[in-house]
Order: sequence, then C-alpha cells, then structure tokens
Amino acid sequence: MRDAKTEDLAMKKTKLPLRLLALIALTTLTLPMAAQKAFTLEELNYGGRDFRKTLPENIWLTWWGEVLMVQGAEEGSSIDTKKQRDVKFRIAELGEEWHSAYDAQYPYPGQPLVLLTNGRQRVLYNWQTKQKEWQQTCSGEEEAEWNNASRAVAYVRDHQLYVRDADDHERQLTTDGSREIVYGQAVHRNEFGINGGLFWSADGQRLAFYRMDQSMVADYPQVDIFDRIAQYAPDKYPMAGETSHQVTVGVYDLKSGKTVYLQTGEPADRYLTNITFSPDASTVYLFELNRDQNDCRLVSYDAKTGARKAELCRETHPKYVEPLHPIVFLPWDRSKFVLQSQRDGYNHLYLYDTNGKLIKQLTKGSFVVMEMLGFNQKKKSIIIASNERNPIQRNLYAVDIASGKRTPLDNGRGIHYGVLSASGEQLYDKYTEPTVPRKADVVNTANGQSHNLLTAADPWADYIQPSFESGTIKAADGQTDLYYRMVKPADFDPAKKYPTIVYVYGGPHAHLVDASWHWSSRSWETYMAQKGYILFILDSRGSEHRGRDFEQVTFRQLGQVEMQDQMKGVDFLRSLPYVDADRLGVHGWSYGGFMTISLMTNYPDVFKVGVAGGPVIDWKWYEVMYGERYMDTPAQNPEGYAKTSLLAQAKNLKGKLQIITGYNDPTVVPQHCLSFIAECIKAGTQPDFFVYPGEPHNMRGHQSVHLHERITQYFEDYLKPLEHE
Repeated sequence: MRDAKTEDLAMKKTKLPLRLLALIALTTLTLPMAAQKAFTLEELNYGGRDFRKTLPENIWLTWWGEVLMVQGAEEGSSIDTKKQRDVKFRIAELGEEWHSAYDAQYPYPGQPLVLLTNGRQRVLYNWQTKQKEWQQTCSGEEEAEWNNASRAVAYVRDHQLYVRDADDHERQLTTDGSREIVYGQAVHRNEFGINGGLFWSADGQRLAFYRMDQSMVADYPQVDIFDRIAQYAPDKYPMAGETSHQVTVGVYDLKSGKTVYLQTGEPADRYLTNITFSPDASTVYLFELNRDQNDCRLVSYDAKTGARKAELCRETHPKYVEPLHPIVFLPWDRSKFVLQSQRDGYNHLYLYDTNGKLIKQLTKGSFVVMEMLGFNQKKKSIIIASNERNPIQRNLYAVDIASGKRTPLDNGRGIHYGVLSASGEQLYDKYTEPTVPRKADVVNTANGQSHNLLTAADPWADYIQPSFESGTIKAADGQTDLYYRMVKPADFDPAKKYPTIVYVYGGPHAHLVDASWHWSSRSWETYMAQKGYILFILDSRGSEHRGRDFEQVTFRQLGQVEMQDQMKGVDFLRSLPYVDADRLGVHGWSYGGFMTISLMTNYPDVFKVGVAGGPVIDWKWYEVMYGERYMDTPAQNPEGYAKTSLLAQAKNLKGKLQIITGYNDPTVVPQHCLSFIAECIKAGTQPDFFVYPGEPHNMRGHQSVHLHERITQYFEDYLKPLEHE
C-alpha cells in the first residue's frame, strides 16, 4: 500500500529531485474493498465481446485552429474550458450516405469547414451555410495523403501512383507498379521512423514519394489455405545478410505534371528516410544511412531537378546510428531547423541553419526527448515530451529556443500525450497515472494553466481487482536501475506461496513498465492474478527510453544481456517468501518469444513452464534492417549469430514449452518455429506447437481471446499446484 510519505512526495512536483521516483522501492495500488465481480477474458482481452466495458471513458478531440473540437459518431461540436459544448454540425445533415464524424478534420482555422469522407466522396462541409462547398472522388484510394493547401490527394490504386487535383481530375503518375515495383508506400520494412511513402510540400504543389524495387528480394513461400486448393502467397522478405531492395525518391510537380527522381547515386542499398520539404518547397531533405547503419548523413536535393545540393551534417558511431525523425523548420525563421540526435548519449534537439552550421544544442541531460509536438510561435518555444522527471514517465515541457529553459506543462506525474493547436499556444493533454485511468486537460503552453475536460471513473470499480506494484532492482552490471511491475492476487496472503509468471519482452523500441494506469499492466495479467498467480514484468537493458548506451549494450549479442537482467529479476523473486521458486513460468511474444525460449533453454532448471509466441529462433532468418542494425550480418558476426541462435539450445529443453505462431506471419516467418521444432525432434525434446491459420504476427479480433484462453490453460495445466499437493 502507498504510505503517506510516498503519496505526499509524488504530489509535490516542484520539489521532486530528478530521480526521486526511481529510488522509491515499492509502490502498491490496492483494490476497492466493496468489489464483487470477477473478470472474464471477454471483458479484459482486446477483441473480447465485452472488452469496451472495462475501458476508461474517453473523449476524442481535434483542433479547429484555436478551438477544441469533439469528434463524435453523429456530430461535431466545440468544447470550452468550462466543458460547455456547442454542436456545429450533425452528420445526418450531409445525407443518408454519411454515417460517422469520427474522422472529421478542420483544416482551415477561422473557416466553418469540416473535411469528411465516406469512402466514395471527400467533402468540405460548411456548417453555417449547411452546404457542401467542395467535393472530390475518393473511391479506391490506398495510402491516401490529402493536402489542405492545394486540396490535391495522392494515393495508390492497383499498385500505381495517382494524384487527384482540387478540380477532381485524376492523373496517373506510374505504369510499372507491381508487387515488385512498389510506389507511395512505406519502405525499409517500416524501420527508421517510416510509416508512409507520400510527402506533400506545405503548399501542396510538390509531392515526394518512395519507389521501391524489390524484384531482387527473395520470396518467402507463404501459403493461403482458404481456397479449395491452397494457393501460393509469397512475401518479399529480405533476410539479414541477403540481397535487399533498392529505394529511390521521386518528386512530382503538380503544376508542370512532371516527375524527377533525386540523384542519390550509389550504393543502391542505402536507406533513405525522414523526407521533408523546405518551407518554400524548393528543396527536399532526407537522411541517407549506409547499410551497416553506422554512417548517417543529412543531404539536400533540388526539388525541381533532383540534383544533389549539399551534405549538411554527418553522424557516425561504432555500433549504429538510427535516424527516426525528419528535420523541422522554425515557423518564424525559414533559415533554421531542429534536428533530433542521440549523439551525446540521449535523444536531444539541435538547432542548425540551412548551411549545415550547428547553432546550438537546445536540450541536454540524462533524459530522452520522446517527441517534438511543435512550436508556440508567439513565445518562440518548442513543445516536447520527455522523461526528464523520471525514466518511466512522459511529461510535457515548453523549451525556450533562446535560453534553453524548460517549463513544465503538466502535473509532473504519469504518462502525458499532447496535441497542439494551430498556433501552439494551447494543447490538449490526455494522460494517465498509476491510480488514474484517464484524464484530459486543455493547457496554455505559455504559462501551463490547465482546465480539466474529462476525468474518467474507474471502469473496474465493481470488479475484484488485483494489486499492482512497481519498483526497481539492479541490473546484472550491479549499477543500472531496472524498473519492474508486479501483479498480485486480490486475496494475496504473504504467508502463502504462489506460482509466478515472468512476462518478458526485452527488445529495442519497446518497454513494458511505465507510470500509466496500473503501471501499464496488460489485462491478461489481471486475469492470471485472478486465477492465483503472481505476475512479474521487468524492463531489461536493451529496452527503450533509457539512452543510447542502455539500448546498445545488446549490440551483436541479442538476448544475452537481457537474460542476465531477467535472471536478476528471478533472484529478486526467489528472495520473496511468497514466491514459489519451484513454479516459475515465463511468457512473451515476438522478441519476448525469443526471450522465453532463451530463458527456458539456457536456464532449464529454473523455469518449469513457458509459452513463446511468434518467437525469433535464429537472427539470420530475420529482416535486413532490424537484424543487421543489432547483429551486423551473419558473415560479419558469425560468433554472435551462433551464440544467440536457439537451434543449438533445443536439446536443453526440460520444462513444458508451448510455441504459438500465426501461420502466415510476415514478420517472424514460420521458418523460425518449424526449424526449432525440427531440432527438438532430433534432440528428443518435446515442445508443444499451435498455429493460427491465416493470421499474421499478432492474432486479430476475437481470435485474440482464443489465444489468451490457450495461454492461460497451458499454465493452469502445468504450472499451477494440483489440488492434492
């Protein structure tokens, strides 16, 4: 239970030292005494029939300039600081073919226009005149990107790239698109911050787009079993050390109708990422990263001719450099831009001019800038999210560009996500804390003054709830603090011994423990605690938001340092009198599946039961971009690939292990699981295996409920004490 001193310290944000919360040994959330109902998986699990009833109340918001708008199914309305709503339009006004306003956008501050689509039409509706002021055909669009300045939209249809202008004239830009020649979509398998392939200039007159030639990439032979006769359904899958695809960047000029390609030159298997235009649309900027991913250059190109203009800056590192964010120009000074980099060990902001001169570092310290939300143009400040206050928090700050002073914009606790108004003078802040399911505030970014718009009640108030605890232990290096979460049964008795499950991930760009509701506990943990288990979750070294060196300690030896840290977690569990050390289980998915089998086979006498979902077995079968970043190629690092491969560990399996995968997983392809099972057969060990036909890396919809029923039953069958014991 939280003691009074701990609660008081957590509330006094202005007096908290930078790492105070990191030193709090244990924080416990307790259940309401009057709760009576037990949870079902249909209520707890995403995809469950009653899943929404256990979610906190939410409010969907967007900005119309400086006016905050609520997005509803049937209407769009403004909301003020007193929570008063004013309905601007109802979706029924547009006609019977319009059914939802959830995706409503308000692209023109000060003008009473809302942008809506219904799959066939895109319209700008004037809620004052009750007229559709403009409309555009939008049927058949894939990967669509619309620009509010030119009102042109770029999209893909049947592999080809198209642009439709404001007058509804369609122009086909390509003719050679196919599954091998891919236009306008995310490339490099969505690494390096890439989540799309179409990029408009601010004025909407130029479009940059990706062209990916993957004709030279080997097919992975997936099979579609749902036809009368199973069909071959291959995926292009470049494995570590093998031939990768080649990417180029085209620029289409809306006025001239001409396309040029940036003259990026050789080698062809570099990575091109974080594309952006200059404010006047004359220049395209992007980061070029070599295949070894240890040499990154920011390069500019002439948007009219495609000619290379200049290299503005270069960053190298013996392990790897990972560009994740495009440069962003100052709205009030087009000659300067902000660049994000981990060059000093933590992701921070740097101010450059367009000649490539570093003017100054804008943020500095042993913390990570997690997001750059935008600018308050009047105050000439940048609004950011960072974990400066605590490694497992996410808080909002205004950073004065002239002085570097950081001003807090939230309550100093929890996990905060903000979205700025058009001027940046306001933001709406949705946040959560370990005991707070959800709140939403509107905040003045100049002075931090806030007004509450939503305080969600606890949707679990009528249920029997477990306790949720968080604390720290030391990593295997004896120095680094690692954060954990522990979930205990509601009727926990410290005099009893409980079977305990370690839930694990451990890989880069992810974390499992933070200061959100229930310490970010997965709902399956609640279900298992309800059945009498303790759940233990530890973020090992290698996970995100702790700085470059914390993550890169796993370089060329994925899984090894993570196992050492997880075993420190096991040592901690063994020190607790209520943990049954003879009944330890482990479960994880994807990288966590890799960690599960790693722990089961490297420490076969420790873990009695494991469930590994979608596990990587050998990194030589994983994709080029991710695999080579962390492991180099198999030819460069044969010792590392041999050391981390689980094939040779199959003979060590002692406990009960269930492996689960999507039959058509395009991320961790089935070759991983099947090869491990083949080695188990040779060695005479006996894992269990289950597949979900037609499913990708994660089970979709109600199949997720089936999946978690299966995982639960496996632990019930093999880890839980028998009644007569």
